[in-house]
Amino acid sequence: MADGAAARLAAVRARIAVAAARAGRRADEITLVGVAKRQSAEAVAALAGAGLGHVGENFVQEARAKIPRVTELRGSEGPPLAWHFVGRLQTNKAKLAAELFAQVESVDRAELATALDRHTGLLGRPLDVLLQVNLSGEPQKGGAEPDALPALIGVVRACPHLRLRGLMTVPAASADPEAARPAFARLRELRDALCREAGGLTLPELSMGMSADLEVAIEEGATIVRVGTALFGPREGT
Repeated sequence: MADGAAARLAAVRARIAVAAARAGRRADEITLVGVAKRQSAEAVAALAGAGLGHVGENFVQEARAKIPRVTELRGSEGPPLAWHFVGRLQTNKAKLAAELFAQVESVDRAELATALDRHTGLLGRPLDVLLQVNLSGEPQKGGAEPDALPALIGVVRACPHLRLRGLMTVPAASADPEAARPAFARLRELRDALCREAGGLTLPELSMGMSADLEVAIEEGATIVRVGTALFGPREGT
């Protein structure tokens, strides 16, 4: 498992490096998040042992069981993993999410932001958040509408325990990676416009791009790519 994990990680990093060079960027500008939805703790630990530093989870309850097991498997090996929540988050799971994750990439409404802020404050540490933007019009994907972003940004900036880091999107599914380019370009344009319009606002992170379309995302400015299948192989149970 370890050899295969190392080879898959190296292959994905090579793809990132080629895409970054093509876009006139540095590969170290891009954070690789390995999305471990329905993957075993052993698979996560193997990739962490190969050098993966960031892991994403879609479900709070799955992460609750997996994170301590990964920690146990790794022992004192390497630096701690940074865990990202990348799925749709129910407000009643905000307390657990604040406890488990270093970053929540899917904040899309005011009540979720205030719940995360309240629970994070009790932990005595800040929480990095991204705002998920729905650019596909698909309700099942979650995310705030673009027109709602200024108000949501105002709420998050008023939360003392949240650090607003950027935007995230999930484009409509397509077999053609180029089909995602308009959404990725739109997210970058939204970020730039929001920063111009809101005094003192910086949103350095753009989380977009997955296994099939990470190159397109990087060409359009992604700073975080969320990669599952290319790192882990097929999900368990699929």
